[in-house]
Amino acid sequence: MKVLITDPIADAGIERLRAAGHEVVTAYDAAGTALLDAVADADALIVRSGTDVTEELFAAAPKLQIVGRAGIGVDNIDIDAATDHGVIVANAPEGNVRAAAEHTVGMTFATARSIPQAHGRMVEGAWAKGEFLGTELNGKTLGIVGLGRVGQEAAKRLGALGMELVAYDPYISEERAEQIGAELVELDECIDRAEFLTVHVPLTDETEGLIGEEELAQMEDGYVINVARGGVVDEAALADAVEDGVVAGAGLDVFTDEPLPEGSRLREVEDIVLTPHLGASTAEAQEHVAVATAEQVLAAFAGEPVMNALNAPSVDESAFPRIEPYIGLAETAGRVAAELFDGRIETVEVSYAGEIAEEDVELVTASALQGAFAPLEWQVNAVNAPRVAEERGVDVTETKTRSSEDFRSLLTVTVGDGTDELAVSGTLFTGEEPRLVSIDGYRVDALPHGHMLVARNEDAPGVIGLIGTVLGEHGVNIAGMYNARETIGGEALTVYSLDDDVPEDALAELTGDDRIIDVRQLSL
Repeated sequence: MKVLITDPIADAGIERLRAAGHEVVTAYDAAGTALLDAVADADALIVRSGTDVTEELFAAAPKLQIVGRAGIGVDNIDIDAATDHGVIVANAPEGNVRAAAEHTVGMTFATARSIPQAHGRMVEGAWAKGEFLGTELNGKTLGIVGLGRVGQEAAKRLGALGMELVAYDPYISEERAEQIGAELVELDECIDRAEFLTVHVPLTDETEGLIGEEELAQMEDGYVINVARGGVVDEAALADAVEDGVVAGAGLDVFTDEPLPEGSRLREVEDIVLTPHLGASTAEAQEHVAVATAEQVLAAFAGEPVMNALNAPSVDESAFPRIEPYIGLAETAGRVAAELFDGRIETVEVSYAGEIAEEDVELVTASALQGAFAPLEWQVNAVNAPRVAEERGVDVTETKTRSSEDFRSLLTVTVGDGTDELAVSGTLFTGEEPRLVSIDGYRVDALPHGHMLVARNEDAPGVIGLIGTVLGEHGVNIAGMYNARETIGGEALTVYSLDDDVPEDALAELTGDDRIIDVRQLSL
């Protein structure tokens, strides 16, 4: 089969494909019509970030089975178009883990000992021995925000240097953290105790600006390291904090805008060490991602599971039509459960009752995990979600019962922390229309898509009217609602299906009412 490579990758990946007997063609400068001509008879395409893989390209490549991204980011690949054309998209998220962890260590030393600044003074001809007084890592507290693959590797290395480890990550178990030697704490405590703070989370709506002015003020002459994603640390606030001496120093490898603009204030603050997104830039990492990508192409050619596929279900073709409607329902139930649960997720149980219990539901369970881990990292998908759970020490169980009292089939996703738990159940109505029918024990009837507002409130006259009035005053239209309660005058839960997002000031107005216990907005 023909494999077209349009961005340079390490020779090891190319040799792996050729050794398996496949034709490998490189077209590093191909663009426009030349690119479309080159891919016309290709069975696989391997790219990095330089090639835009568009709907037009998929339409021009009728034989294409898989697009392999030799790296993690897939912003340059139209995954929806790939799915429409039946093409697998797979990336290589693990190949640069060690490289990113080691760069984190390097940046930590560089900031603690002012190595780049001292080098600069030496090059200028100065012997500035008295200008730099460093800080030892031994005995200091390292705060780790995000204890995923890179965070765990960085923790092992820096912990071996004698640092005390505290970590914030709501998606990892206490047991797994203890194995690494880290104490799990909440974000405020992690920042407050950290003398060095390192960030290892993806850039999402939840993590954008996660480390801002208030958080930096807690550092008390500490150091901040970010080799994860630009935008997680507020760059303007960091520049001010370091310049004013609130934070002793910082090391940044990633930025909100890349390349870093010439006029960025970060360039002007001497105690901020900057590198141009070098976290994955090692010969070994590039070889790892090249080989990993080649292996995934070979798996696709052989009809085997592609473990880092972002859009490919793995299920028997004849059974897929029966379980397909439950895949999206399971993902949504998992996501709603995770976003409404206040604790650290250490357990996920996916339960099946009725007719669905007779099916092979491995893919459905994986989709439930994908939803539960959705706020965790953008590359989680139904294929790699079980492995993410294993890496983070999350206990996953799957149960089945053929009896279901109220529905022909019922799917329930329950997340917990060993003490508390929260369950979300869903089913299919006539015509395979998905519905959420229970949230945290409250019977509801909610469409699992679009904008949703979940309110917990006292079962008292006027509360629902207040919520409707506030939403109306802020231009938010209610498409549907369902109210359930424990007892008369007790606690109630109301689910609103909305046509629009709820503005922050509307949410603040709602939570300001003593009768409203909690309000959560979800976009499904």
